[in-house]
Amino acid sequence: MARASLRENLIDAAVEQFHARGYSATGVKDITDAAGAPKGSFYNHFVSKEALAVVALDRYGATRRLEALLDRSVPPLTRLREHFEFLRDENIEGEFNRGCLVGDLAVEVADHSDAVRATVHDSFQAWSDALAVAIRDAQQAGEVARTLEASTLARFVLSAWEGALISARADRSARSYEAFFTVVFGVLLR
Repeated sequence: MARASLRENLIDAAVEQFHARGYSATGVKDITDAAGAPKGSFYNHFVSKEALAVVALDRYGATRRLEALLDRSVPPLTRLREHFEFLRDENIEGEFNRGCLVGDLAVEVADHSDAVRATVHDSFQAWSDALAVAIRDAQQAGEVARTLEASTLARFVLSAWEGALISARADRSARSYEAFFTVVFGVLLR
C-alpha cells in the first residue's frame, strides 16, 4: 500500500487541528507538527492557511456520508434518521468536544475570508441538497406532508441540527439531540 503524500497528511492534520482547536487557535506549525512535516514544507503545498482551510472543509465534507442520503435502496426516512444518528453518535463519542467543522468555520472565519465563506456556502448547499432528496422521496412516498417544499424543510432541518450541535457542546449532554429527533422525526417529517 502506498504511503500517504505529505500534502494528504497536511490536509488530514488541518482537519483534525481546525476541528479540535478552531481556525484562529491553529497555526501552520501546529498543522505541520501534527502531520510530522517540517514547517517550511507547508508552503510547497498551500499558499496560505486559508487555502488549506478550503481544502480541509472539502475533506471534512467527504466524511459526512451525504451519499447515503441519496441511496434509494433505503427508505427515505431511514436514510435521514441514520444520517443524523451517525452524526450524533460521532459527537457523543467525542464527548461533545466538537461540533461541525463547516459550522465552526462559518462562525469563526467566513466573515473575514471570501474563500472560506464560499466553501462553507457550497458545503451547506450540498448537504441541504442531499437532505432535500431524501425528504422529497419521503414526500413522494406519502411519508412526509407536502405542506412545504423539500428544499425548505431540508434547510430548516440542517439549521436545527447545527443549533443542536452548539447546544450539546455547551451543556455537554445529548438533551439537544433528543429534542432534535423528537421534533424533526416526530413532528416535522411526518
